[in-house]
Amino acid sequence: MSPDEVTPSSEARGLRSMMRTLGPGLITGAADDDPSGIGTHSQVGAEFGYGLAWTFVLSFPLMVVIQEIAAEIGRVTGAGIARNLRRHYPRSILYFMISLLLIANIVNLGADLSAMGAALALLAGGKPGLYTLLFGIICIVLEVGLSYPQYSAVLKWTTLTLFTYVAVVIVAHVPWSHALRSLVVPELQFNAAYATAFVAILGTTISPYLFFWQAGQEIEEQHRHHAKPLCITPKAAGPELKRIRIDTLTGMAFSTLISLAIVFATAATLHSSGVRDIATSSQAAEALRPIAGQFAFAMFAVGIIGTGLLAVPVLAGSAAYAVTEMAGFSGSLDAKPLSAKLFYATIAVTTLAGASLNVVGIDPARALYWAAVVNGILAGPLMIMMMLIVRNPRAMGRLTVSKRQQILGWAATIVMIAASVLFLAFVVFGSN
Repeated sequence: MSPDEVTPSSEARGLRSMMRTLGPGLITGAADDDPSGIGTHSQVGAEFGYGLAWTFVLSFPLMVVIQEIAAEIGRVTGAGIARNLRRHYPRSILYFMISLLLIANIVNLGADLSAMGAALALLAGGKPGLYTLLFGIICIVLEVGLSYPQYSAVLKWTTLTLFTYVAVVIVAHVPWSHALRSLVVPELQFNAAYATAFVAILGTTISPYLFFWQAGQEIEEQHRHHAKPLCITPKAAGPELKRIRIDTLTGMAFSTLISLAIVFATAATLHSSGVRDIATSSQAAEALRPIAGQFAFAMFAVGIIGTGLLAVPVLAGSAAYAVTEMAGFSGSLDAKPLSAKLFYATIAVTTLAGASLNVVGIDPARALYWAAVVNGILAGPLMIMMMLIVRNPRAMGRLTVSKRQQILGWAATIVMIAASVLFLAFVVFGSN
């Protein structure tokens, strides 16, 4: 057999091996670019052009380390974040954090489902409210009806919809010299709007629901491979922790590149045309139509629907992991519905509660603002507790995190707390 005949087969095996390696980290990173995040990034690009692109370079290592820590909590201890809080820390802390997580997730679900409904209405006409409810039902059916391996595969392939934003950038005539320079040379503005946008980027990038989801997904992967927690089998830790690192790094890099694509696309079109105020992702799609053309508009709208189909189950699933662990029960996407009633009931209730926000007349854009407030309150304290867990030998055994991870993890925590305090200061004292 000639080398030419061998190479494609080898490349195919390499690609399949790579796709098997990627999983929880890739899905988590892609879910970070949900419709509400798209709305935030669109507003940043429309209002400030390329002036805040540097913040994604800053947030990238923070995202990587905190999500890697979340994944290691799940894989090393064999338990999610909520279960570790229940085991090792006062119950009052657990109840406070899960309550805030549920509030933020339901509001975020409402904003995402509403954006998906509005995007489909832009493409096909019809009633956005009806589409919002239908999308909620579809996500519940998929999450409850499919086994974990099937569902994980669906989510993994759904991440491909994010490439629609790369297509939008290609047709948006981005001034690349300016755009790339903005990644390393900050265009600082000393005003409340700029500071609030900076905090909003961190808030949509480092989100508590992603911590619970990735930890839960690592436990699902452990069960799927019939493996034991790494704290029991520390000799097997090397390859597994390397896999987690590669998976998380890939997922967060993917998320950051897509976020930048959205900012660059809206900066090159909306900002350069004088459009400065975008409240939602569907408004961003609509605004692109006369400026960037029908193709860019359609791609942007399709991307909103695709990312929503990815993010809504992650939001509901993270709530389900947290609630069942808080109650002391086990819950899994691989379990039959009747054997994990609380888990699947939480998925259904939170998703329908989110969808109902639009029906009862709550403004999704305004609701998203308050979800950011709740996430701001929750993120910092939750990151502190996660850092305590990964340094706790009772939880992690011999696999407490390295000095490098401790330094980076605490740095991410300090940055997030400072950003949250700044955000809350603007909430309390106003932007003027």
